[in-house]
Amino acid sequence: RSLTTDSTTSHTVLTPPLPLSKPETSKPRQSRFYPRPRPAVPNQRQALPTLPPSFGRNQVLPVPDSTRALLENIVGSFEAPIRYAFAYGSGVFEQAGYEKQKDKEDRPMLDFIFAVTHSDHWHSINMQQHPGHYPLHARVLGSSFVSKTQELSPGLWFNTFVPMKGVNIKYGVTTVDTLCADLLNWRTLYLAGRMHKPLRIIKDDARVRLTQQVNLTSALRTALLMLPESFTQRELFSAIAGISYSGDPRMVLPAENRGKVENMVSRQENQFRELYWRLAQGLPGVRWAAGSMSVEQDTSPHARAAHLKKLPEELL
Repeated sequence: RSLTTDSTTSHTVLTPPLPLSKPETSKPRQSRFYPRPRPAVPNQRQALPTLPPSFGRNQVLPVPDSTRALLENIVGSFEAPIRYAFAYGSGVFEQAGYEKQKDKEDRPMLDFIFAVTHSDHWHSINMQQHPGHYPLHARVLGSSFVSKTQELSPGLWFNTFVPMKGVNIKYGVTTVDTLCADLLNWRTLYLAGRMHKPLRIIKDDARVRLTQQVNLTSALRTALLMLPESFTQRELFSAIAGISYSGDPRMVLPAENRGKVENMVSRQENQFRELYWRLAQGLPGVRWAAGSMSVEQDTSPHARAAHLKKLPEELL
């Protein structure tokens, strides 16, 4: 028994006791990555800056309550998210030669522009809700085809002759980025030129409102450069409305109404004044008194050069 015990203990290997763990120092371990990774910071989104409530109030043009309710009802029926929407044309504001009819079948078509964030996503949702708005080839090829086609100049996709809420509408879809780029730089002048004229905002966006104010001021400066020292406000509005039609190949077609600018200005003079009178008060050398139909401006080379410096880069 003793032998057995001795032999067993003789072959047993005694492991040394584990060393006492030292307290961890406060010095952090050096990272092997270079550059070192950024420390984790909680994702705290800051509130987006908002414009003052009175900024751009000249852009909000009144329409009859029945027209406003109809426009808002039509835009509100779209499930796809719309960031900015406006209506324009003879169906919203009266024009000479396009008298409003009481019969719904004879009413002018309502024109809309929708600015969205992601066009592919928007058309995908809209195709599910309103497949009949799109032609057959667009439904077959899908929303990706529509969004790619929309990217071609001037950056719009139109669905036309769409019956909604008892009227026929036409709506164009663009992105907010495309819209703001044209408003600032006049890349194509298609959207910017349309927004030189009276329109009814249905869904507003702070970024578009800011760039639209720049667009209106650019149109005012451009018209002033084309006018003499003294002129009437109607001449000013005609010059502004004619900017988008200058060089338009449609104006040489026999079927095109060459008097559309005069027809528009003659019935929408009050809306034009609301758009541009306050902006003109901030331009140096422009004298346009409240309630006055006549306008005067400084036509010296220094004043002309000041206007030229402020024009959109694509125009020069």
